[in-house]
Amino acid sequence: MLRFIMHYGIHFLVPILIGWYFYKEYRLKAILILLAGIVIDIDHLLATPIFSPDRCSIGFHPLHSYWAIAAYFLLFCFKKTRIFGLALLIHILADATDCFFLFQSK
Repeated sequence: MLRFIMHYGIHFLVPILIGWYFYKEYRLKAILILLAGIVIDIDHLLATPIFSPDRCSIGFHPLHSYWAIAAYFLLFCFKKTRIFGLALLIHILADATDCFFLFQSK
C-alpha cells in the first residue's frame, strides 16, 4: 500500500505542489505541464504485458532508459526547457521510488 501511495503521490501530488509553490506567475499552466510528464508512460504499450506490477520501468522501457533520463537532465539544464525536463524527471523519480519498493520486497 505504501508503494502505491508513494508512486502515485509523486506522479500527481508533487507536480501540483511544485507548480503551486515555484511557478506563481502561471500556476495552472505549470501544473498542467508538470502533470503531463506522465505521457512518457506511452512506452508501456510496447511491452508484453503492458502492465506488470513486478517490473521496474527504469531501464526497461525506451522512454525510461538511462539515455532518455540523461536527455531529461539536459532539458532541465536550459531555462527554456527546464519545466519539461522537470516534469520528466519527476516522473522518473516516481518510477524509481516504485522500483526501490519493488526491490525491497524481494
